[in-house]
Amino acid sequence: MRANYLFTSESVAEGHPDKVCDRISDEIVDLVYREAAKTGVNPWGVRIACETLATTNRVVIAGEVRLPPSLMKKDKDGKDVINPSKFKAAARRAIKDIGYEQDGFHWKKAKIDVLLHSQSADIAQGVDSAADQQGNEGAGDQGIMFGYACKETPDLMPAPIYYSHKILQLLAVARKKGDGEVAKLGPDAKSQVTVRYVDGKPSEATSIVLSTQHLDESWDSAKVRAVVEPYIREALGELKIADDCNWYINPTGKFVIGGPDGDAGLTGRKIIVDTYGGAAPHGGGAFSGKDTTKVDRSAAYAARYLAKNVVAAGLADRCTIQISYAIGVAQPLSIYVDLHGTGKVSEDQVEAAIRKNMDLSPSGIRRHLDLNKPIYAKTSAYGHFGRKAGRDGSFSWERTDLVKALKESVKA
Repeated sequence: MRANYLFTSESVAEGHPDKVCDRISDEIVDLVYREAAKTGVNPWGVRIACETLATTNRVVIAGEVRLPPSLMKKDKDGKDVINPSKFKAAARRAIKDIGYEQDGFHWKKAKIDVLLHSQSADIAQGVDSAADQQGNEGAGDQGIMFGYACKETPDLMPAPIYYSHKILQLLAVARKKGDGEVAKLGPDAKSQVTVRYVDGKPSEATSIVLSTQHLDESWDSAKVRAVVEPYIREALGELKIADDCNWYINPTGKFVIGGPDGDAGLTGRKIIVDTYGGAAPHGGGAFSGKDTTKVDRSAAYAARYLAKNVVAAGLADRCTIQISYAIGVAQPLSIYVDLHGTGKVSEDQVEAAIRKNMDLSPSGIRRHLDLNKPIYAKTSAYGHFGRKAGRDGSFSWERTDLVKALKESVKA
């Protein structure tokens, strides 16, 4: 491992066009889980893979679903079809909460098309009954998923993405409170932090980039910096800002037209922002809009959970875990652990401990992390990892309740 180097990660705000789409897609996931619980439908049977496209005052929601009856209606021929009204309402609520009331993108004025259809029977048969473990769910797709944790920050996340997220989170909270000039910022923003590592540890920020939408057309880059700099300094906290740090605040000048009116958005285009900021591998699958039979989502959560518990248990300072699946097969095809030369025990011991302490079938993951809940809209911005586990069951994969069991297993 290199000891001294620079590393950069970026984040994007909830009003970024792609994040607007992630939010709407996850609101649809939550809606389906919520309606299932409300109408007595077994949440284990929920299936949804929802994509969203957004552009100037237009939103298109597409994908496949298996819906509770409360989200269906009869067409003119008496056939059950999807009722778009609740899906449209969920999308409008999300856009309003993000803060879009602009001429080019307005929560009330945007046209919303709902193009959802029933899940493919070919996919359903493999997911509903696993080929290798009858009575359990099979994986919703093939693929590889990665989890990562390190000791660089309190939440065991890489420092560059941790601080990039924190800048935008603080600005979003301040903007929505409406106190002072920060209330004149718009929902769309991007941040980027370059961190200098010395002896393998984050030492200082050498570059800070922030481009943020502003609603006052008279503002220039200098004015925006004057408004946002206190929040940036607060977000970086204990991380030193280098004496010769390069600041790039709205480096192109004005940024008035933002969100889907400025650029089209699409679900799943910010997967590195969603995970580890490039500091760890990514299997390539997006999370938002998917129920947790889709291992792109659930197994990535499980891998993060396991990696975080390995590091929290003191078994290593850094941990990467890869898990792989085949569609319709319950158990993973492989589990791979890399402790990056920081392990206090061997990778083989950690792999054995993981297999012993967690069932990594889709059913096992959903059960262990209690994932059959409407908890996903809040994951759609500022990262799926490094967040606080909530009382409502959200971010359950950030718990460190497997520490004792892992410690005991590697001693055995």
